[in-house]
Amino acid sequence: MLKKSPVNFASVSPRALVVLLVCVAACLLVTRTLPAFLRSEAPVNLSQRTLTIAERVAYQHAIEDVHWRHRIWPKERPDPKPSLDAVMSQAQLEKKVTDYLRKSQALEDHWQRPITAEQLQAEMDRMAKHTKQPEVLRELFEAVGNDPFVIAECLARPVLAERLLTKWYTYDQTIHRELRRRAEAELKAYPTVDQMKQVSGKYSEIDLVKSDPSHEQDNHRLGSAIKLNSHEWDKTVEKLAAMFSDRAVAPGVSPAKGVPATEIKTGVLSALQEHETHYYATKVLEKTKEHLKLATVSWHKESLESWLAKSESQVFTAMAAPAVTYTLPKISDGAGCIDNTWTATAGPPDGRQHHTAIWTGTEMIVWGGEVYTHLSFASGGRYNPSTDTWTTPARSTRLPRVPITPQSGQELK
Repeated sequence: MLKKSPVNFASVSPRALVVLLVCVAACLLVTRTLPAFLRSEAPVNLSQRTLTIAERVAYQHAIEDVHWRHRIWPKERPDPKPSLDAVMSQAQLEKKVTDYLRKSQALEDHWQRPITAEQLQAEMDRMAKHTKQPEVLRELFEAVGNDPFVIAECLARPVLAERLLTKWYTYDQTIHRELRRRAEAELKAYPTVDQMKQVSGKYSEIDLVKSDPSHEQDNHRLGSAIKLNSHEWDKTVEKLAAMFSDRAVAPGVSPAKGVPATEIKTGVLSALQEHETHYYATKVLEKTKEHLKLATVSWHKESLESWLAKSESQVFTAMAAPAVTYTLPKISDGAGCIDNTWTATAGPPDGRQHHTAIWTGTEMIVWGGEVYTHLSFASGGRYNPSTDTWTTPARSTRLPRVPITPQSGQELK
């Protein structure tokens, strides 16, 4: 095998050196690159880099292992904390990977909005800047070799794909058109309270009472009614008044403040309203200065998971990534978690009462409870302080198998 030797320019004649420089210039003009013997490093490979499913699963295992190390193991359990492999199978790891790849692909196929390299870099930067657990985020970066490409693909992409897909799917009028038409038709045909109970949606009633904040010891309830403090009461009245006024409120947008309570109409069915997870209409059955009784009928939208299962059948083996160079962001020291604050880029769940909140050591899981103008429902979110991200679990998601004492009765705003 021939060995390459560096060029000794001192031994080159002036005439030969001129010829050499001319050749170099020609190479630059034609190929935009230096001749191989003048390059001190291997050329940068500008072809698209890919990660196979096996590689992504291996990185996912490394990420999950960091989370599992920080997972709380109850003191009440006499047995030692098992390894990650004992509680998470290879199939579960593969499902996590294929799920975020399917969601990435769905953004491109159905909304023509593929995730870009700029978005992935911005997501990495956001995590590093807003992390509430910088030490855990550093461990996550180290677990994948501090490789910015892998961090972008295996840590940022899953979060970004979830957030963007949820955003576009939630209020897509084409996907939810048939459900909306059915709800509107049923409301028109069955407007009275007795008739509302006959529609295909779920009928429910709720009592709201404005309470004195000095009586918190009765667990926010007066009989079967939900007690609201002054702020909660005013917020609910504003929302109801907007529903019965002629001023339309766009989906996902809070009503303007200052809407008078006199606009709340009793015995009249509201127009169909849209929420992230369902369509609904409300009727005020009774109204006083400090009491509201509401009847609500709701039609749940098809879950994102169910829609994906029907619309996406592609089996992924690898995914090409943009030919760019990512920058490893500097992780800030973090502001830490502040009591009674729930603000995150990925979108926290609706403010609620009487929910269950569980801290697992790596994430806070909020589930169930009651939202003003709605009854109890099986929904919630998972907050990861290391990446400062909220995600919405599938409706079939169960709480962790590890027995942890829940903290309930706290209000989420």
